[in-house]
Amino acid sequence: MFITQVYADAPTVSHGGGFDIMSLLPLALIFVVFYFLILRPQQKKMKQHQQMLSGLRRGDKVVTSGGIIGTISKLTSDREVQVEIAEEVRVRIMRSTITEVLSKTDPVANNDSDTAKPKKIKKVENE
Repeated sequence: MFITQVYADAPTVSHGGGFDIMSLLPLALIFVVFYFLILRPQQKKMKQHQQMLSGLRRGDKVVTSGGIIGTISKLTSDREVQVEIAEEVRVRIMRSTITEVLSKTDPVANNDSDTAKPKKIKKVENE
């Protein structure tokens, strides 16, 4: 009486019933935007951080991830650094916890250069 019959439409076939390449275009576009806005800047930041950590020297003033400011007193290994945080107070920290270098020290002069070597002076004897 009050019940109507519902008929399903026949499935339509699009140009051979195969794969449509245009359906992947939005997904590819999202991936490209994701790469340039998120992945690439993050990789660049990680590379700069690694370069900063490899360039650490004695006397550099650094900030740790915990917010402690100190001066590098000793590079104990490639993973560990000894930092002086107060007068005669030294702590060992992991190199990876250093987030920023506040001031860098000048490198030590190379002993092989001509400017660093004292020049020999020949004495001339008068007759």
